[in-house]
Amino acid sequence: MMKKIGGLLVGILLFGYTVMAQSVADGIKQLGFQKNKSALETFKKLYGSNNKDVQTIYWYGQALLANDDVKGAKSTYQKALQEGVNDALIIAGMGHVDLLDGVDINTAKQKFEQAITMAKETKGKNKGKTNPAILAAIGRANADGGSKIGDPTYAIEKLKEAATMDAVSADIFINMGICYLKLGGDQGGEAVKAYMEAATREPKNPIAPYRIGRIYQSQNNKEMFEQYYNTAIAADPTFPPVYLSLYDFYAYKDVNKAREFIEKYIQNADKACETDYFYANYLFISGKYQESLEKAKSMDAGECKTYYRTSLLFAYNYDRLGDSIQAKTYLEKYFANAPADKITSTDYDIAIKVFAKISGLENTVVTYVQKAIDNDTLAPNRAIYANQAAEVFGKAKKFGEQIKWLQKAIQYKGGTMGESDYYKLTSTAFNGKEYAATMDIAKNYIAAFPDKPQGYSFNVRAAKAIDTGASLGTAIEPIILQNEYLMKDTAKNKKTVFNNLYYLLVYYNDKLKDTPKAIEVCDKMAALFPTAGTEENQFVIKTKEALQKSLSKTPPAKTPAKSTSPNKQ
Repeated sequence: MMKKIGGLLVGILLFGYTVMAQSVADGIKQLGFQKNKSALETFKKLYGSNNKDVQTIYWYGQALLANDDVKGAKSTYQKALQEGVNDALIIAGMGHVDLLDGVDINTAKQKFEQAITMAKETKGKNKGKTNPAILAAIGRANADGGSKIGDPTYAIEKLKEAATMDAVSADIFINMGICYLKLGGDQGGEAVKAYMEAATREPKNPIAPYRIGRIYQSQNNKEMFEQYYNTAIAADPTFPPVYLSLYDFYAYKDVNKAREFIEKYIQNADKACETDYFYANYLFISGKYQESLEKAKSMDAGECKTYYRTSLLFAYNYDRLGDSIQAKTYLEKYFANAPADKITSTDYDIAIKVFAKISGLENTVVTYVQKAIDNDTLAPNRAIYANQAAEVFGKAKKFGEQIKWLQKAIQYKGGTMGESDYYKLTSTAFNGKEYAATMDIAKNYIAAFPDKPQGYSFNVRAAKAIDTGASLGTAIEPIILQNEYLMKDTAKNKKTVFNNLYYLLVYYNDKLKDTPKAIEVCDKMAALFPTAGTEENQFVIKTKEALQKSLSKTPPAKTPAKSTSPNKQ
């Protein structure tokens, strides 16, 4: 969605630097409120008036980065250094540029360490300590971008050092929380602690409660995220991101609430391509596909022609209007042009949906599934994606691949299999004619859910498929096991049991030539249908009579003669 920017770095910059003019503070607040276009305009004017002021240079570069102009930020910082503004804050800014520019992280760290060395306090109670403004800038740099950008552990260390000093701002703890989340979803608790500290430091700063709300929203905890979002709104009702997050939640749940929040977002956010995009997105979720499509065409013909998410608008609308080929074309364009750290899980969702509709693209679909899994830190969501891949391969009748993805889904759920998991695995293995595997899974199914019929059924069906001539006896044990289960409700299942016994009858008589055993089976069949005259009873009586008659004609086995060998003593 939106670029994730750290909190307000206002109070902290008073350490060792000149007091900022109000307009600079306004620009920093605009960045914190994700009003990046306004922030860039503010700092561009300030920079034009005084391009030697350290804070103006640094924050102008930060505004350029917030607007995805890494090249411009780099040029700004390099120009300052070349013109003699050799300040630790500018060096830290260059390290920030390196991280976003894909430069080796150790190169960026060298700049951070250089800035730290330059910013050591030489007197007062903080003598020997690093100026916290520099540590904050390092934390901000490593908090920026996607989870694979920067070194969050390194940044947390520096931010904790800054936090030991007096009068530090909420920004220290906000970026600390972001860095914790970069380490993985299991660090959500530590992130919340950091954000709570930020909220304590600056109760009127909406960023901390907003970010706590984001964590709870990722966990689908509506009660908690609404509580923190309301706190953010109470702190500052002009804070745009909170309305966008609420819009995201209600977009496909309550179109009226979605409209309320998207209107508040547009009212408070910068007028930019992003706001146009989100309005067009609202038209889409409202079912106004042609209007949304026209808005996308208007964006594509104007200032937003190069805005990467416009392609996504086209894809959504063409998909809903039934043109999968057009949707596919625009999705390919989107993924080719979108910055990697801007692609969200929902973007992969639409790609999975569209490409799955086109025959022969199963491997492409799974590529997007894997990217979605890599992008999502929550195991339950990863399990959902894995099941989607399994479904795609199932429709393509590629059952071996389907089994692999079903097994991955189970792993993401912690390895514990529910009945639906067993059913999917056994049915997939059976449909894929992996009969030995079907029997193995079915036996585990039976052990885990002995009161459910499907495990017994798959076990028998697979065994019969292995032994198509009914000569190996593969199905005998599974049939006996199934009959034991079915006999718990004889009235309901006697027909199935009868048919199973018929299979045993044929096997014992025709294959094993064990007539007494076959007669025993007849007795069991007769017990199921004891009423004379019924089709089943008549069959059993006639069959048993024939077997007994056959048994009476069988000559007794010869007793071996005693040995007359002359060597026998």
